[in-house]
Amino acid sequence: MLGSGAGAAAFGAYDDLAGSGDRRGFGGHLGALRHGEVTTGAVKLGGIGVTGVIGAALVGGSPADVVINAGLVAGGANLLNLFDLRPGRAIKVAAASGALLGAAGQESVAAPLAAALALLPEDLGERAMLGDAGANALGAMLGASAAGLSRPARIALLAGIAGLTAASEKVSFTKVIERTPALHWLDMLGRRPVPAPGGPGPGGPGGVDPPQSRGVSGGRPPESTE
Repeated sequence: MLGSGAGAAAFGAYDDLAGSGDRRGFGGHLGALRHGEVTTGAVKLGGIGVTGVIGAALVGGSPADVVINAGLVAGGANLLNLFDLRPGRAIKVAAASGALLGAAGQESVAAPLAAALALLPEDLGERAMLGDAGANALGAMLGASAAGLSRPARIALLAGIAGLTAASEKVSFTKVIERTPALHWLDMLGRRPVPAPGGPGPGGPGGVDPPQSRGVSGGRPPESTE
């Protein structure tokens, strides 16, 4: 698990530091590759995929189990990063996922989940953020912790991850959350109030929001797959 998390964090940090954000989503990165352009996001996706395969191979099992577990690591890393668009959102999703895994008897989820929850107050207060490095690492470790589930359960989980990832290419998770009262309440729980349009924002006069709430350099990116 630690190896999967470290590898995902390393490739996520590379994209954090070197990525331009010009290409987003699997379609954007694959389209760039077709034109001979290797984006930092494509390097990250490939690197996390390799990390997942290595981590799954170390866990062992049949070839089918290795493929499934690798998909959980890589898919979990990518999917959680899709939720890191608002303060605390990715950690809340990780907490819910970790609680379900813990209820299913996967005790290894406790360590990464405890570390993430320790960062939650800083994330909600917009004093820190996971970034690609943190979100990819946390998602990868959650995926790795699911390796102890039965094969049918892992296949179902992987199908869910793949389905949500595919949906993210067409559907805005943020818009779905904002239009669903219960999800919106959970998303805003613990966050600073969103200022009214044109009013003074938390970052200063003139309604200027802090970088974490905007898709600008140094803050959370616009919604799409990295």
